[in-house]
Amino acid sequence: MTEIGKKFSRQREMIYEQVKNYPNHPTADEVCNALKKDCPNLSLGTVYRNLNLLSDMGLLTKIHLGEKDRFDGNTTPHCHFFCEICGKVFDVEDSGINGIEERVLAGTGHLVKQVCVNFRGICRNCSHEKT
Repeated sequence: MTEIGKKFSRQREMIYEQVKNYPNHPTADEVCNALKKDCPNLSLGTVYRNLNLLSDMGLLTKIHLGEKDRFDGNTTPHCHFFCEICGKVFDVEDSGINGIEERVLAGTGHLVKQVCVNFRGICRNCSHEKT
């Protein structure tokens, strides 16, 4: 597979597929640990480099939340919610960001190329456990 002039090695393909199929926005550590059984020589450095490259290519989204970056295989516009208790990251699809690029352009003349909206708080499961 070749994307945007970069050849996909077997390792890069495995890393990409792992993130695409991972349900909870994995960290590089989680990707590396998940792939170690099939690729025992895979290093964390290789995983980091490939995740950042895939993110730069627009095939994955890098999410800056918590202590470690997380990666999302869903590159369509959406927001994320980070639970400060359990550390899970959830997609927020209906957040009112659809069309925000056009509204910013119309109101300010600025051309928005990327929108990153992240919410922090306590998820539904953790808030129920507190009561």
